Amino acid sequence: MKQSRLTHISAPEGVFPSDGYTHVVTGPGRLVAVAGQMPFDAKGELVGEGDPAAQARQIFENMSRCLSAAGATFGDVIRLNYYVTDIAHVPAILSVRDEFVDLTRPPASTVVQVVALFRPELLMEIDALAIVPEPVPEPVPATGG
Repeated sequence: MKQSRLTHISAPEGVFPSDGYTHVVTGPGRLVAVAGQMPFDAKGELVGEGDPAAQARQIFENMSRCLSAAGATFGDVIRLNYYVTDIAHVPAILSVRDEFVDLTRPPASTVVQVVALFRPELLMEIDALAIVPEPVPEPVPATGG
């Protein structure tokens, strides 16, 4: 497992400590932005109509594939933004999220209730930012001299 070079600050001075997210995450590396993911499978079919947990699971699985395509993992995610049509869906979403993120070092997060999304059967959309550490260069062997 690669060592994370991300710094998580859960309780900046003068800010009430967080519960389930980190207030500040920073680190060196390459920024990866993952567009808002929706609960569609690889064929474009909606997964989990009316079921917030099923929609969240499909979204996090899609996000995992997107992160992988950029050489990243959920361990590199520094921020998740949740757009939900009903704030009551948040516990189901977080329950699924907890299967994907390191709960000892969760990403910074924002949850926003919205009036509508791209299609009426969508209950949520989630986007992410990640920082992928740059590879450490291999040492150059010394040459005779």
